[in-house]
Formats: sequence, structure tokens, C-alpha cells
Amino acid sequence: MSYRHVLTNLGVSVVSVLVFLLVAEVVLRFLPVNESLVWEPVNAAHPVQHFAPNRNFLWSLGWDFSVVNRGRTNNAGYVNDQDYSTDDSRPLLAVIGDSYIEALMVPFRETLQGRLAADGGRVYSFAASGAPLSQYLIWAREAVERYRAGFMVINVVGNDFDESILKYRGWPGGHYYVPAADGTLVLKRVDYEPSPLHRLLRRSALMRYLVFNLKVTDVPATLEGLGAAGRATYGNTAAGPERLSESRQAVDAFLRDLPAMTGLPPDRVLLLVDGLRYPDLVEKAAGSYFVRMRTYLIEQASRHGFEVIDLDPLFFADFRRNHQLFHIPEEGHWNSRGHAVAADAVRSSALYAAFRAATAAAR
Repeated sequence: MSYRHVLTNLGVSVVSVLVFLLVAEVVLRFLPVNESLVWEPVNAAHPVQHFAPNRNFLWSLGWDFSVVNRGRTNNAGYVNDQDYSTDDSRPLLAVIGDSYIEALMVPFRETLQGRLAADGGRVYSFAASGAPLSQYLIWAREAVERYRAGFMVINVVGNDFDESILKYRGWPGGHYYVPAADGTLVLKRVDYEPSPLHRLLRRSALMRYLVFNLKVTDVPATLEGLGAAGRATYGNTAAGPERLSESRQAVDAFLRDLPAMTGLPPDRVLLLVDGLRYPDLVEKAAGSYFVRMRTYLIEQASRHGFEVIDLDPLFFADFRRNHQLFHIPEEGHWNSRGHAVAADAVRSSALYAAFRAATAAAR
């Protein structure tokens, strides 16, 4: 085969690939490809993590777009159909969490915060995917200082404990605990500045499809001895002694810092603790990292005077009655039913009763 023939074949192959990519890009622009959200820079001048404000987004799941949801980021840069006001004098309930409260996969009106807002009070949410306990403190402080929140619900899930420690997570844009010279844990901000390449690539429907729908960049998670339902519910963290010890220190630091950073007394804060959700997972999860850490959090938070709701008894009872899932299959986050159970749990709390009473008094 001649040199010219080789070059011709190579050129045809390259052109064919480029034509295929171009066609794929065009076709995917007509399909509900996951658009993701745009992060704002985080630095000394802008230390609070949030998204670019006033943007519509489309979220979809899987190669076949099996779940599709549309939503918006509001004027403050959080996923919420309401705009936030610094001038509103009504009592405010702040709902804080990670991707469960961000809830890209659920219509706002069906989320925990959307359901509570429909009750008639002033309810704002502060959340983003990947945030741990350490980041919740930053949003809690902002909710109080900027919007005068007097009541707070913080949702705690399986990866909130160890990922509050910088060495276990450290994603740019967040705040994490690091050891000080005396061994105590202190917060450290990890700055974030989106690169021009990142901004360019997210404009491509093909790239978004590969990253967000096909998840080609994800490392597969495995949980020895448990099936997909177990992985979706409470992760795959190993219960090693070092990680457990450091995770307990993170919980202790969080409970120490929460009143100091917000000025709220413990009875103005409700900790909502996610769980296994399904009764048949209890035996399989016995002794797991998540079970041990959620038990520690519940015990310590109660000891500090915080109101705590363990969602598992509520999930278990609902599942035994109705046999319906609380999470999106193959995705793991709460579906609308999961959010409904969580919202009803908050409504049953002493904190919510006090918030409703304060709201009524302010009218």
C-alpha cells in the first residue's frame, strides 16, 4: 500500500469521525440532554458557593432520558422557583442540604421546600450537589445574616460526614474542615474559578450527554455484599477506624460551630436525618459506616439540644403500607414521594410549629 493511499484512508477516517460527531451534536441539541448548572466563582470576595442566577435548566437521567425535569436558579443563585428578598420581614425558615435539597430531578412544587412553601410561610432553600456538613455552615450563616432566617432545617445524608474533611473531598468552591495546630478542626475555603475550556465544553450537547447522561467520567461505585438499592441509598464508604474517628470529629465540630456561626439556639434548628428507607436493608446495613455515623449524629445532636428527626421509622412505616419507592431507580435521590415523607416529618416537628406560630403572629 502506497504512502498516498495510507494518507487518503486516514483522511477519510478523520472526516468520517468529524462528520459523525457533528451529526451527533446536531441531533442531541434536539433531545433533552442534561444541561447541568453553572457555578459562580468562589473566592475571598465571593466566599459563598452558589450557581449563576436567573437561569433555566433541564435535568435528565440516563442514555434514554428516562427522567426529565425543568427548573430555574433564582435571583440568589439557588435552585428555587422563588426569588429571595432581603427586605421581607416575615419569619424565614431556611432549608439547607446537598443534592437532595437542590433536587434537580424533582419539580420544585414537589420538593421538601416547595411543599413547605405552599403552606404559606416564607421558606428559602440553600443547597448544591456534593455539599457536606462543613458547607452547610456557610449557607446557614448566609441565611441568617443576609435573609434573617430565624428557623432552620438541615437535611443530613450518607456522604455528609467524611466529606466534611478536606482530605476526603476538597472539591473547589466548598468549605471543609482541616486540623489546626492544636488539633481542633477549623473551616477552610477551597476557591473555584471556572476555566475557559470548561465553559466552552459545557456548550456542547455531545459533551454534556457523555458527562452527565452517560457519566463516562464517573468511577463505578461498589458496595460489597449489597445490591444496587443499597448503593443508591447509603453509598459505599468503608467503616475503617480512621475514617470513623475523623468523621465523628467532623460531626462534633459541626455541632460546635452551628450555634456560633448562626447565633440561633439549638431549638431553632431541626436536623433531618436520611436513612436506609427500606426495612429489608436494615440487616444488610448493620455495622455499616452510614448506620454508625447517623447513629452518632443523632445521639450527639440530641445531647446538644437540637431537634432531630430520624426519617427511617417514617420511611419504613410508609413503605409497609404502600410498597412504593422513595428514590428514583438507578439514581438514588428522593423522588416526589421521598420529599413528601420528609415534608410531613418537618410539619410534625416542634420547630415547624414555632415557625408557623411566628408566621401567623407577623401577619
